[in-house]
Amino acid sequence: MEENTKNFNPAFNQPLSEEQLKEIEKKQKEIKTKLDKLQKKLLKDHKKDILGLTLLPPKKKEKNKINVLVIINEEKSKIVPDYKLKDKVSKELISIATAVDKNIWLDVMLVSEVKESMFDGKYELLQLIAMSAIIYDPMDFLGALKISEVHKTMTIKKFEKYVVSYVAAGSLFRGEPSNDIDVYVIIDDTDVKRMSRIELRDKLRGLIVNMGFDAQDLTGVKKQFHVQVYILTDFWEAVKDAHPVMFTLLRDGVPLYDRGVYNPWRLLLKMGRIRPSPESIDMFMDTGERLLDAAKKKMLMIIGQDLYYAVLNPAQAALMLYGLNPPTPKETTKLLEEVFVKKEKILEQKYVDSWERIRVFFKDIEHGKVKNVSGTQIDELIADVEAFLKRINKLFHQITSKKEKESFDQINKDVVRIVEDALLSVGFKVTNLEIGFKKFCSKEGLPVKLANDFKELVKANKEFKAKKLAKAEIDKVKREARTFIRVLEDHILRKRFLGVERAKVKFKHGDKVGEILLLKDVAFITKDIKAKDKKIFKADLVKGRLKKVVKSDVLEMDKALIGKEIPKVLSVQEGLFEDLRKLIGKDIEIVF
Repeated sequence: MEENTKNFNPAFNQPLSEEQLKEIEKKQKEIKTKLDKLQKKLLKDHKKDILGLTLLPPKKKEKNKINVLVIINEEKSKIVPDYKLKDKVSKELISIATAVDKNIWLDVMLVSEVKESMFDGKYELLQLIAMSAIIYDPMDFLGALKISEVHKTMTIKKFEKYVVSYVAAGSLFRGEPSNDIDVYVIIDDTDVKRMSRIELRDKLRGLIVNMGFDAQDLTGVKKQFHVQVYILTDFWEAVKDAHPVMFTLLRDGVPLYDRGVYNPWRLLLKMGRIRPSPESIDMFMDTGERLLDAAKKKMLMIIGQDLYYAVLNPAQAALMLYGLNPPTPKETTKLLEEVFVKKEKILEQKYVDSWERIRVFFKDIEHGKVKNVSGTQIDELIADVEAFLKRINKLFHQITSKKEKESFDQINKDVVRIVEDALLSVGFKVTNLEIGFKKFCSKEGLPVKLANDFKELVKANKEFKAKKLAKAEIDKVKREARTFIRVLEDHILRKRFLGVERAKVKFKHGDKVGEILLLKDVAFITKDIKAKDKKIFKADLVKGRLKKVVKSDVLEMDKALIGKEIPKVLSVQEGLFEDLRKLIGKDIEIVF
């Protein structure tokens, strides 16, 4: 209330002094206190009668007067306008206002009087409401008038040449509750030369609708503000064809601005001079059958589509959980049968058949083969869908359990494999992996904890098979197993890398550097280690000499590194360099 009253301070040509500002602030607080008291007293006994209260701008000759507009709700009156109600309520309201403060002046108006002033083209009241500070407005009647007047003013200011009528409509302007505010702008398109009538309508509609958003921001009215824009020729055509929207607009609308178009049509409607043509009657009659047919098709499509996706999406999800890519609807039937019914044997065929029936039913609707469906059929389809979804939920648990077992089994195999590789790398051949790995850790200088971790992982695997592990425990074991594998792999790779580097001898020939890798019984020779396309040869290593030299590649050399033993001590004889010179074809120098 305090912020709104600031809008009505007098304008000063000179900057206000501090004393003047304090005086204005003091007056505003006094007015607010009086208005709060007034509102409380008026609503105490007359809440059902009062539709709205708003503080009007002060009149020039009566600056000390506090002008308050009171709108009386006559919704339940049998006679409209109900002047008896106004006279009775006015006396009581004015008496209450005088008791609060003699300077409070009430303007009491019926809803019908407000509307009648609009029909008479008296828009001064609208302008005052637009500048007023609303005090009480439970149904947003005053707010609707305020935002409409602001929007109307903006629209006419910009497009006065084209706007012939600006009409407010809807239950809110009848003084009844409503969720939104509806206004209609009629645009004159009879004198358009530079663009088509449709272009004019679309261009102005966009601008006028955007102004509606601006009006909402300016007024702070929260209700949805809907702006409909019609061109004049379309409006006349719709009236002639007895379009229900136009009849409602003419019967219930309130013109907030009119250049002689709306009111004459409204009067003709009251006189019964506007009658639907035979063509429009036939059109509306046909519309009923068409809409009924369309409603049936929509209902049928909604039923079919919803049931279809209710089973398709979970079925595809189950296949994706199993590890397959999302299949097409047609592929889904085949995969459900092949994977879950035949291969895994964890789903009954009848559920695949249920899914296929629903799929075919929906496709028949799409292709127009099914045009009607009975309530019994719908009940049967819904029952099938419910049974299918219940079974798919169970299938999800089955797949999850199976995947969990496979995942746990695989990680256990990976643990055993890495331990076996570790023992093999040092020449251990044991039957008891736990004992052998403990010795390995001791020999390699690895922490005792690593050996204990392996022991715990072996124990956890036995408990998993006996179904003694909870879900949280299973997840913990998996995390620990992955950490164990990573640590041991790093150790093996680091050791292997050092062994491989020890088994290599670099040699220089010309401006190139080559390399020979000496394993237990085989050697690999790379002519130029910097070349993109490396030429590699393999030779049998017999008593320190190269025998049976053949072409090879990186892949074969990598495989040999995995399977061949790397010598602990590198022994290079003179005959090896002679064989190397013959292969390279040039003098070579050993690089250290």
